[in-house]
Amino acid sequence: MLERVRHQGSTQVTFVLPAEHPCCDVSVVGDFNDWQPGAHPLSPRKNGTRSVTVALPAESRVHFRYLAHGDYWFDDDQADGHDGTNSYLHT
Repeated sequence: MLERVRHQGSTQVTFVLPAEHPCCDVSVVGDFNDWQPGAHPLSPRKNGTRSVTVALPAESRVHFRYLAHGDYWFDDDQADGHDGTNSYLHT
């Protein structure tokens, strides 16, 4: 799930996953962090989900994927789209 809050000049995007899927550590990687694993790890929330919030430039298209421990890459079903390799969203 993606939660977005628009501000002047930027959009805060919160990447959210269920606590149990997948069962190990997960980070969001994309062109906004030079595809660096572990740069934006998801942390547990009180409601049982995991999330991380990233400030992104407004009015841009951002490509991303999730990376779980063990080199397991996966996409977000609620992204704005998929380009065959990555998920993407419009900020």
